[in-house]
Amino acid sequence: MKSATTIRDQITAYLSEQGLSINQFAIASGINSGTLSRVIKDQQPIAMDHLERITRGMNLPEDYFYSLYVDECFHRSPPTWRRLRPFIERSAALGRLDCVEQVVQSLLDNLVYAPMLFEVAEGLFEQGLWQAAGLLYKNVSLSEKYQNSERLAICQYRLFKIGLGDDQSVNLREAILFECYIDRLNEADQLDGLKDLLDVYYSLQKWAKVNELAEKLLLLATLRYNLHHRSKRKEEHERNPRSPLYVYILRSHLFLSSVCMEYGDYKAAIEHVPQYTEVNWIQEKDDEAKRIIAQFREWGTANIYLYRLLDGQFEVLADYVEYISTKPDEIFTAMYNIVKSANRYGWNIDPILERFSDHIPYRTYTSEFGEYNQQVMVDKHTRFLAELAAYYLHSNRTEGITFILQCLESSAKINNESVVITCVDLFEQFRYIAGDDEIERYKLLIREVHKSNEKKTFQASSSV
Repeated sequence: MKSATTIRDQITAYLSEQGLSINQFAIASGINSGTLSRVIKDQQPIAMDHLERITRGMNLPEDYFYSLYVDECFHRSPPTWRRLRPFIERSAALGRLDCVEQVVQSLLDNLVYAPMLFEVAEGLFEQGLWQAAGLLYKNVSLSEKYQNSERLAICQYRLFKIGLGDDQSVNLREAILFECYIDRLNEADQLDGLKDLLDVYYSLQKWAKVNELAEKLLLLATLRYNLHHRSKRKEEHERNPRSPLYVYILRSHLFLSSVCMEYGDYKAAIEHVPQYTEVNWIQEKDDEAKRIIAQFREWGTANIYLYRLLDGQFEVLADYVEYISTKPDEIFTAMYNIVKSANRYGWNIDPILERFSDHIPYRTYTSEFGEYNQQVMVDKHTRFLAELAAYYLHSNRTEGITFILQCLESSAKINNESVVITCVDLFEQFRYIAGDDEIERYKLLIREVHKSNEKKTFQASSSV
């Protein structure tokens, strides 16, 4: 079929080449012959449903005419939301982000379309079509950048979620950008936004920020929980956060306990535990509440063992190991802290490492709330590899070199500079026990780190 400048030209050329009449093609495509005739004669705009039927009738890929359809929607006839919305949604589903971008750029010359585009973006976000949703959110944000609106804040929240990935420097940037907007969200979204920010700052080990946001989450969640149960009148359309309100209170105390642990104040960390395990104040008595309370009590029991272990109390190690052995999804976190304690206090934990060797490779873990946060777990696994490397190298065992290389590869992937420095320091200290192949692998990984840093520097300078 010869190329043509419009969809109508290509339909006409197809009918001529195939020797088909309008009536014959109307039957084949399932379009009313009168409608098809008016479309071909440019007397009627092409609806999205008509475009799909014509494309199938011509045995062409579904998005074959999409680039031309943008022109059809804006230049050959007045733009109508009835045609544009399904076109945006289908373009997103088929990965035609170029078409989504063209439509959005044209529409936002008229700000009346901003709320409608936002609604479509929300639907795409829920479907997991995050790249297309991100394009819409960015453009809606630009159209409202001078407005102190909740819609602008929600756009920034969604862009924050879309932007998170393996690169820790990117995650930090996304968190800083979003944090400026969190107070503009309604209280339900604020709770979820604070929780998501906490996960990111926790993975980045920004403990002062974790402490600040955990206190903020605790205050907001407590106020909202008390108001909810004191109010006799329940709003029918009241917006609810993703989890029950009491969960945000419990999570706040868990974060605050963890901050104390990271600062080395294990006594204070233990004192926080009853705040999320002794919870008679929770008024909900349903099965969900019982499961959640049980999960936090499990974490509390494990954490008391952990805090005592990190405080150097070797006598609790055996009990801790037996306790976590019955909790498969807690074994990795326990092993990380056991190795860290072993390095700090000079303990021999070879039997424990052998017993739980299946949990050394990275894997996902779940709790009552679903999978653990990916950014937190990837970062923790990277640091775990560094601790393992140090443990073996301090007794001059070559397994340590293997773990250094694994750790260096992982820390380069997530752009964790502090762990890269740890790896380089360890390798240079114990280079003498590395084999030639391992040294070459190390050099290759260092080059990859340099390339990653150069790329990050270029991107940062380009965004200024």
